[in-house]
Amino acid sequence: MDMRKIKKLIELLQSTGVAEIEIREGEESVRITREVAKPAMMVAAQPAVPTAAVAQAPEAAAKPAEPASVSDKHTIKAPMVGTVYLSATPTSKPFTEIGQTVKPGDVICLIEAMKMFNQIEADKAGTITARLVDNGTPVEFNQPLFVIE
Repeated sequence: MDMRKIKKLIELLQSTGVAEIEIREGEESVRITREVAKPAMMVAAQPAVPTAAVAQAPEAAAKPAEPASVSDKHTIKAPMVGTVYLSATPTSKPFTEIGQTVKPGDVICLIEAMKMFNQIEADKAGTITARLVDNGTPVEFNQPLFVIE
């Protein structure tokens, strides 16, 4: 199958919001699947809620919070699509915590992309005032991760 056709299929998938598509041409077939990432936010432990309600609540709550944090604070954004990890191993302590002072080059989290763990470093000195993602959640390119003041 021609790469141009595959790119068109990917664009179609992104523009329509469809999660999966499979096309067969003769003996060739292509299946393109994308994971729909749910916006992540920090929340206190809550009783179990139906899945439909959980999917709607983070979207509504995340949108109003972003403009306030962007205006006078520095946001560290995800440089790639992947899964964010806040510590090196599940049992070790997080790289950074809210209220911790960081300097440029300090590792603040890891993003796993294509089985590679990429260190995400602070690009500005300051204090971590907000963590906008949870451990083990998928992140999109340019998605805000941390706020530094």
